[in-house]
Amino acid sequence: MTKEASKIKIGITIGDMNGIGMEVIIKTFYDPRMLEICTPIVYGSSKIASFHRKTLELHDFNFNKITSVKEASSKKPNLIECWEEEVNITFGESTKEAGKYALASIVAATNDLEKGLIDAIVTAPINKENIQSDEFNFPGHTEFFTDKFKGDSIMLMVNENVKIGVATNHIPISDVARKLSADVIFSKLKILNRALTQDFCIVAPKIAVLGLNPHAGDTGLIGKEEETIIIPAINNAKSVGVNAYGPYAADGFFGSGNYKKFDAILAMYHDQGLIPFKALSFDDGTNFTAGLSIIRTSPDHGVAYDIAGKNKASENSFRQAIYVACDIFKNRMLAKKINEKPLITKK
Repeated sequence: MTKEASKIKIGITIGDMNGIGMEVIIKTFYDPRMLEICTPIVYGSSKIASFHRKTLELHDFNFNKITSVKEASSKKPNLIECWEEEVNITFGESTKEAGKYALASIVAATNDLEKGLIDAIVTAPINKENIQSDEFNFPGHTEFFTDKFKGDSIMLMVNENVKIGVATNHIPISDVARKLSADVIFSKLKILNRALTQDFCIVAPKIAVLGLNPHAGDTGLIGKEEETIIIPAINNAKSVGVNAYGPYAADGFFGSGNYKKFDAILAMYHDQGLIPFKALSFDDGTNFTAGLSIIRTSPDHGVAYDIAGKNKASENSFRQAIYVACDIFKNRMLAKKINEKPLITKK
């Protein structure tokens, strides 16, 4: 197999066209060194891409316009034309039209991912409200891909220095305690442990588990969930070989730097995990939907309507999402080869 043929094919969705998605995509692949890492295939519209390119005044940047993955060039950023109609881009505004085309991009890329035509998918940010439809009735990408590929997943925020998983995804804070159970936490710990070993090649990873209540419940004085749900889940995880520890009070855990002693952290709810993660790594964090058969990553920011069209968006987080997707694909291929041809020791 040639070097070009073996290059990882990354499918890329455009997100909300009125946000910064296309801006960070173009800025990422304006650097030709990115083409040494992967073959990018954007699912969208050349008209949308051209509008953003002109706004950024990157007149020497162009996509290789194609109709299918088999036409993709490994030497250029590629764009599959998913629709031909004219679009009305209004930077910084949420519109039904933007949601419609964000979904069209996701559907086209997901279909190719399901067929094995691309190796991984990196999603640009969507507006979770304007994309809602009969086809996308989910609070976010994580739930969409989990449903599509019939698996159990965990939202895993990834940075070079910290990895934080979330036991409950996009749900109201008032529902968190009701949604948590020993079985849910046990399941998430197993998924997280498998992802750390399979996708990040970490041997015997150490996982810290955060408490739900202030001060991790203070042995039941400020809530019973630690005693009745979280500790039993940790013990169950240990019984199957998962190195889980805790529960730890979230504030002191991060404030003291204790998080540095662990390979990953399991938070109980969205903001408990994402607030410290973004404080530690906002410009280069990645969201990875761990636990599924497919690889999906995204930057750790949203549509950023407030800076859309102003050439102010940093592409660092999107670039990291590309790197993480490529690394995970390589690690999975390595694990597959090892499992197919394990070392045989002489008796």
